[in-house]
Amino acid sequence: MKRLFAAFAVYLCLIPVCPAQEDRLSYEETSKWADDMAQALVDNFWGASFEERPERYFFNKMSQQADLGTGDYWPQAHAIDVITDAYLRTKDEKYSKMFDPWFQGMPRFNPNARQGRRRGDPWWNVFVDDMEWHCLALIRVYEATGETRYLNKARQIYADWIWTQWGPEDEAPWHGGITWKTDVAKSKNACSNGPAAIVAARLAQLASVDASNDKNKTATEYQDEALKIYRWERKNLWNSETGAIFDNMNREGRIARFNLSYNQGTFIGAAVELFRLTGDRSLLDDAVLTARYTTGPMSRRNRGVLSDAPGGDGGLFHGIFFRYLANLIVLPELDDAARQELTDYLLHSATVLVRRGVNPETALYGGRWRQPQPTEAPSALNPHVTGCTLLEAACKVMTAAENKDDRDGQSAESQP
Repeated sequence: MKRLFAAFAVYLCLIPVCPAQEDRLSYEETSKWADDMAQALVDNFWGASFEERPERYFFNKMSQQADLGTGDYWPQAHAIDVITDAYLRTKDEKYSKMFDPWFQGMPRFNPNARQGRRRGDPWWNVFVDDMEWHCLALIRVYEATGETRYLNKARQIYADWIWTQWGPEDEAPWHGGITWKTDVAKSKNACSNGPAAIVAARLAQLASVDASNDKNKTATEYQDEALKIYRWERKNLWNSETGAIFDNMNREGRIARFNLSYNQGTFIGAAVELFRLTGDRSLLDDAVLTARYTTGPMSRRNRGVLSDAPGGDGGLFHGIFFRYLANLIVLPELDDAARQELTDYLLHSATVLVRRGVNPETALYGGRWRQPQPTEAPSALNPHVTGCTLLEAACKVMTAAENKDDRDGQSAESQP
């Protein structure tokens, strides 16, 4: 009886939150707010937007030039991801014109550039996951522009600095896994394994492009590496009953069992990209369970949305989850019921953010769902990037749903 009760309790925890629906945003509203927030990102955070610093190709940590430090490397990848989103959605060249300056700026402003140059690569960073985020951003910039220099840079970073951190597989207690940081005792973290699996899977999908590049591998090699990383994380850091992702395995083999939204997101992202490669539907089952843990238990305490995250690294975590949740939702092979459930959650989150969280005067989001950032106060980059990412994800999902409805309608009309 106790076992039955425990199983029923787990089931109840996984039921998605069904918050009271606010007046949901239309696509037109969502797209307008995505435009306004992307422009606010450029105007308030892109260093070169300020006349006195025309070659500061770096997203500042705070608006109003309140913090000009360059210690935060990984947010740069997510900020340019938003610019890529905006360009793919609008085709406005004001966004694509930022790609080359960003590409120039990253090795210049990378806080570990000096150590990187000693290794022959100023993109190198002591945080392996920071380099993974940049690989993913570079791949997307390649897809937006067709310029292979971005793709080949991603290949080189992956070959030289990411896959080299795998394993060894006979090394206890980890027996595989990608290391998180290279200047401390080894820790194998979700934040270094989930993104690495996505990078390898994405490179597998693009292996035929400029195939003779000396850092390129075959699609099979990339796929095998992606599967190894994914399976390691699934075995060691994933709760197969709930879909929760644990944070890391330390050098004693102990698992840190707390959950962060970006780790949930990258596990989903890896499962989705590997599904695209293999067609293995068990990967979709993994992704849906992981998504439901995030939209259910992780959102229950804040009335159907994730926690407030006004600053620090955590300001970016939710945006990463929203990006990969959207990639799952738009998969044609996803079950319609799961698609509707997850879409409802994503669009509810976007609606709460716009209706209550974004400052309508500045179009800045400060990381609190129901409390706009004061107009006169400096605003942080990371939560604003999360807000931008959520609205771009909502636009993507709404567009895919409209296209699916059109296809379904055409199919029905063609029936005798």
